[in-house]
Amino acid sequence: MVLLLGILLAVLTVFVAVALYYEHPKAEIPHGFSQRQKLYVLHFLMNFGFGLGKFLERIGITKDIYLLRVIMDGIPPLKDKHLLIKDLSFEKVKVRIYHPKMSTTGQRRGVLYFHGGVGLFGSIQAYERTCRHLAWKSNSVFVSVGYRLAPEHPYPAQFEDCVTATIHFLRTAQDYGVDPSRIIICGDSSGGTLTAAVAQALVKRRDLPKLRAQILIYPFLQSVDFDLPSYQQNKAVPILLKERIITFGLRYVNKDVRLVEKINDWSHIPEDLKLKYKKWVSADHIPQEFKVRGYQPSPTLPMAEEISETLRLFIDPVFSPLLAEDSVIAQLPEAFILTCEYDVLRDDGLLYKKRLEDHGIKVTWCHLQEGFHGTIFLAFWGGLVAFRSGEKGLEKIVNFLRLM
Repeated sequence: MVLLLGILLAVLTVFVAVALYYEHPKAEIPHGFSQRQKLYVLHFLMNFGFGLGKFLERIGITKDIYLLRVIMDGIPPLKDKHLLIKDLSFEKVKVRIYHPKMSTTGQRRGVLYFHGGVGLFGSIQAYERTCRHLAWKSNSVFVSVGYRLAPEHPYPAQFEDCVTATIHFLRTAQDYGVDPSRIIICGDSSGGTLTAAVAQALVKRRDLPKLRAQILIYPFLQSVDFDLPSYQQNKAVPILLKERIITFGLRYVNKDVRLVEKINDWSHIPEDLKLKYKKWVSADHIPQEFKVRGYQPSPTLPMAEEISETLRLFIDPVFSPLLAEDSVIAQLPEAFILTCEYDVLRDDGLLYKKRLEDHGIKVTWCHLQEGFHGTIFLAFWGGLVAFRSGEKGLEKIVNFLRLM
């Protein structure tokens, strides 16, 4: 009887999750994408997970965020013969250090990795394969930073942990066989946001070694304009749909998700600041080649007074690093920026690339023509979820690291 009830509950859960799946936006994969069916399958699996999480939250079993964390963590890989791996704390911030076993002359480069997950999920375990691969292939000491997550630890605790871990590593690098002048910070998605924000926070520090470089992998960099060409073209392209990124962003900063509509209309930015930010955040600065898939400028509504103060933190450079002042941008270290054609965040990377280059900062740009958001993370899971674009991007990242 118990077994039968368990089976019935499992079947009911699946059916409800499938039903809730259809509440989510549907995928629209461009015809130019060669692995369309594979991406459709991935989209279905992800929406199923979101639906299951919503169902379990509705019946009081667990919050959807907690389920997503478990799914993202996955099954940890087996022991690695190429690396020495150790868990430590940098000033109470949890980190995992990956040290290559291969012999080398002199000190190695060091890399701090800030994982993605919109500040709500993701972990050291989720990015275990990522850091193992990059540490081994680049012969670098990698530090995966396990920053605290929202909502348990409200924003900007995530940024504060990443700054703390970076400063600690800069000061103690030699204890780990790392040259302090060859330290790089790296992150994907919201981890790319944290990477850019940390690099900006350290430009005026004269008591620390300078960062050698920053690696931004399809980063989120601005919350001023969600109607750039990449948002219009890729709003329904998996895995990061436009509605999803705004909703998760609001949850990250503990704001009402019903504000999505006003943010879509760009009515959360005061008029005077719209004019200021237009010199940095505008479709006018996006090369024409990235508009051929379609772009139609949309009128913005007047500022919504009732939410202007509530969302003021959206224009804080910690949350939107693209909005940092010129005096900060001009002092940043060399950068590697990876963008994907089928990613709503593509134009964030293009705009940041332009700002850096306008101030004489060297930028190595990698654009994946068939790339989509998350393709690098998926490259380590093989089989059903790995895509050729992710493998190509990984190779470019490793090659950049080897030159540092």
